[in-house]
Amino acid sequence: MPQILSRKQFLGSLALLGAAMALPALADTFPSRPIKLVVPFAPGGNTDVVARLAAQGLTEALGQPVIVENIPGANGSIGASRVATSANDGYTLLFGTAGTQAINPSLYKNQSEKTLDDFEYVALITSIPNVLVVNETKTPVKSVAELVAHAKERRTGLSYGSPGTGSTVHLSGELFKSAAGLDLVHVPYKGSAPALTDLIGGQIDLIFENVTPALPFIQGGKLKALAVTSAERLPLLPNVPTMKESGFPAFVTATWNGVLAPKGTPRAVVQKVETALLKVAASPEFKARVAALGGEPRQMGSAAFRDYTRTEFKHWAGIVQAAKLEKQ
Repeated sequence: MPQILSRKQFLGSLALLGAAMALPALADTFPSRPIKLVVPFAPGGNTDVVARLAAQGLTEALGQPVIVENIPGANGSIGASRVATSANDGYTLLFGTAGTQAINPSLYKNQSEKTLDDFEYVALITSIPNVLVVNETKTPVKSVAELVAHAKERRTGLSYGSPGTGSTVHLSGELFKSAAGLDLVHVPYKGSAPALTDLIGGQIDLIFENVTPALPFIQGGKLKALAVTSAERLPLLPNVPTMKESGFPAFVTATWNGVLAPKGTPRAVVQKVETALLKVAASPEFKARVAALGGEPRQMGSAAFRDYTRTEFKHWAGIVQAAKLEKQ
């Protein structure tokens, strides 16, 4: 006997059918207006620079303007939260980092591992390692081994700077502190520029800075690079060993950049942006520009990016716990 649907069931079925039919149409018409790419940090940093390179490429690939909007604050959490609660139509995207996606869930009381599920993962396109630098006038060492010995000879702990609590720069310092068994004092700043200025001026002893802002001072001879935190040596600093080579085999840290969309963004839309973004990341021009910043171009698609973020969350959560940092 044929099943008779109620009016409510019939209308519900029509709605589901309409939504299913709308997905291909949405993919065909997207994007039909400008897209906003939120950078959750202030203008001028390496995340902002790479985001603008990506936005330029996406504008050409998608045929609509991709406009960068900077929403800084709380180690990127404010901008990330803004995107997570935006309409899930593909027109508001996040330029996420290791900080916003993998570190902050362990640092902020209103976040947890569940926060990772607030987004659709589009693609990861760059990785930028840190570099351990010192001012030789204040800290007269030429290697990581000499730095460790120098720190252990001091009666009081050496100080290390960072552009803020919870950054990969800060947590790289904490990892070094625990791995080498050192008494180090963290000095947080409001950005990389003042931290590097004080390092050059002798107010602090060392910093695990992102390669991008530290590179000009290394090349100009104002700072001495002791090691990079990447898995392999960097082409721009071929004579600088890795932390792995310097006696710390598990010491690999970096910030990274990828694009995310609000949870529930249609898969067809995510795939369209993913395809365009990976095309941008594979272009010789993008690779050259990222390499010039000291970064490593990456081409990691949606599923791999999602899995990688969870691996990174566990990695940084372990460092946060070892450092006994209280949630903010």
